[in-house]
Amino acid sequence: MNCHEEIIDYMHDYLDDDIKPEHKELLREHLQTCSECQEYFHEMKKAVALVQSTSHIKAPDDFTAKVMAQLPKETKTTGAKRWFKNHPFMTAAAMFIILMTGSVFSTYNQDEHFSVSKQSNLVVEGETVIVPAGETIEGNVVVQNGNIQIDGEVEGDVTVINGHKYMSKAGNVTGSIHVIDQAFEWMWYKVKDTATSLIPSHQGKNE
Repeated sequence: MNCHEEIIDYMHDYLDDDIKPEHKELLREHLQTCSECQEYFHEMKKAVALVQSTSHIKAPDDFTAKVMAQLPKETKTTGAKRWFKNHPFMTAAAMFIILMTGSVFSTYNQDEHFSVSKQSNLVVEGETVIVPAGETIEGNVVVQNGNIQIDGEVEGDVTVINGHKYMSKAGNVTGSIHVIDQAFEWMWYKVKDTATSLIPSHQGKNE
């Protein structure tokens, strides 16, 4: 069909009931002389009539649900990948926690040697650390895989990991005393210890 595009436009306007009188007359005259346009216009009118005849038909209420149920289901792996892609920060944080927890538990299970903080006036007898009577230990005392006997004073915290704490009546600790004998408690201690060590440098950057 090699007719002018304006004739096709007139057809559309006619079917939309929006055609101008002068255009309607031009369309009528053209259809009388062009068999191809007559056939095309006839098919268009049939299509419009078909659509109008089905406008009252309503799809079932569960039509959408049934169609969606027939579609290929998204695999759990694909869903997880999409979630990770949409939440990069949460993914990184989750991975950090998983790796950190695994590292902490591994270190906890493998680190069985005795150790103690380096204050010079602490006395070590075997695997027992003694705060002598009349002595003042400055700073935090940490004993791992051993015991502590407090007969003097500690100006700070005392932390015992996989051990026991003994304190005489004369003993005194100005800070807190932590006895850690479970992996979860030790992990929490390490997290708090790491956070505490980072605070001074963070404040220094802000000043």
